[in-house]
Amino acid sequence: MLFANEPLSIQVHPDDAFARSIGLPHGKTEAWYILSAKPGAKVAVGLQRPATAQELRASIEDGSIADLVSWRDVHAGDVVFVPAGTIHAIGPGLVIAEIQQRSDATFRLFDFGRQRELHVDNAMAVAHAGPADARAASRRLTDTTMLLVACRYFVLERIDLLPDSSWEIDAANETWLLVLAGNAWVGPTSLSVGEALYLQADRAGIRTGAGGLSCLVAYQGPEPSQNLLHMLAGQPDRSADHQKEARS
Repeated sequence: MLFANEPLSIQVHPDDAFARSIGLPHGKTEAWYILSAKPGAKVAVGLQRPATAQELRASIEDGSIADLVSWRDVHAGDVVFVPAGTIHAIGPGLVIAEIQQRSDATFRLFDFGRQRELHVDNAMAVAHAGPADARAASRRLTDTTMLLVACRYFVLERIDLLPDSSWEIDAANETWLLVLAGNAWVGPTSLSVGEALYLQADRAGIRTGAGGLSCLVAYQGPEPSQNLLHMLAGQPDRSADHQKEARS
């Protein structure tokens, strides 16, 4: 969870090959789900135009990289995909849920006046010095599940479950749930907005409350699981009503 009250540093993450060449176990590809955004809140992904190595280094040295990166407006519910090698930054006024490779490999290019160390040489070695497409290939998988991002490292989905319904989640591998709205019980554990749950090699029941449940689900990639979530038998079929409410 990222709470950005001021602009975060302009940075880039290495891919697996470069990370291993400097003794790190993994690179870092990530994705952001925008939980809330103040009016005018922005993120930067990629550059506005292709830049030579000399231009990129000069922009780091004089701070003009803050104007060279491509800032774009974001709103609650937006999804941004940030592959390794993408120059990026997060502006103020945002709360973001981030899913990433398990890595802290970060190379800072600019830090908005803070005095932390920059990592110019490593950043130059891994950065793609040009525009980037931050759009995620989101698509609906089922009435309850929207695929937000799928890559070789992780899958990120949003699920929206009916009020007072019972489900089973089959978390064969590492799986995270983050509650966005509503509440539920997963096994004996009560979950409400902002709380997260970790499951692995586990099959657990989900019982939603009177407000239903909306949550992010993240697990290992590269493909979305066809068997992750099942409605238990005997539940009322109110999918049409649920979809009508979601559209209104």
